[in-house]
Amino acid sequence: MATIWKSTNQKFANQNFTNQNSANRATKDTISEAILSSWSRQQKLAVIAGFAILGLVLFVSACSERSSKSALVAVSGPASTPATPAVTAPSALTATAIPSAPVKKTSKKRPANVTYSDANSGISFQYPRKFALASGDKAQPQLAAVGDVPMNFAEPGGVTVATVALPAGSYPGTDFAAAFFNVNVNHNVSEQECEHFAFVDTSNADGEPVDAEKVKIGSTDMEMTSNFSASAVQQAETQYYHSYQNGACYEYVLGLGTEGFAIEGGIEHVNRDKIFAKLEKILATVTVKINPLDQEHIAEQPGAGIVGGKE
Repeated sequence: MATIWKSTNQKFANQNFTNQNSANRATKDTISEAILSSWSRQQKLAVIAGFAILGLVLFVSACSERSSKSALVAVSGPASTPATPAVTAPSALTATAIPSAPVKKTSKKRPANVTYSDANSGISFQYPRKFALASGDKAQPQLAAVGDVPMNFAEPGGVTVATVALPAGSYPGTDFAAAFFNVNVNHNVSEQECEHFAFVDTSNADGEPVDAEKVKIGSTDMEMTSNFSASAVQQAETQYYHSYQNGACYEYVLGLGTEGFAIEGGIEHVNRDKIFAKLEKILATVTVKINPLDQEHIAEQPGAGIVGGKE
């Protein structure tokens, strides 16, 4: 009986303790509700604002920490890679400073002079490219004052080889009409006869023929004479040179023709010496090669001497 009593008392005591705790908790909740209910509206707003300010401060603090970290990374970034531009910059500068030069096509300039050669006569000479060349039947030179310029061999049988003429408008504003360099050859003339001309200079005061003049053109000895003819408005001057080579007499003719009264109408006399100097330059380039047929012809002649020259 005593044991049951104690157990009942203990349960009663525990129940009383539980009821007391519940009462205390209810009392506290009642007090909290009473306190909250006693706050004014302004106090509640102040509390909310305080929490908002605190959250804003925390947010700003977090952003500032992030920005400071980004700044440190931005500052330390270039310092860690200074070698990259140093390596790439020279190659870019090199590419722009030394561009690949385009290949220029160099045009070959044609020589100012042209060489003429004739296999039959063995003669060759050089003349300016701008001059006009004629050979064979079309090579007969002409001047306005005399028409066809005649050959000046002592014996007939001459053949015209080639003629080179200056362009018609070579000397504008002057009385220049024409000028030429002409080559003739005659195999029917001996060496002694080659020294003479069919007609010679008649420009002396007495009108007497003038003996041929011995001259040296380049390395070749020649005989030279000249002729002058004129009309009221046309003049022609020719110079003849003879040279005996390879069993034939070679004749070189330099000719100049003028027209008009010159000084009238603002026209001036052309410089004759200058023109003949140009023609003499062509004459100085003349060479004559030995022809095998001519070599046999020379050997058959009595008293034949040095080939291509004089005895």
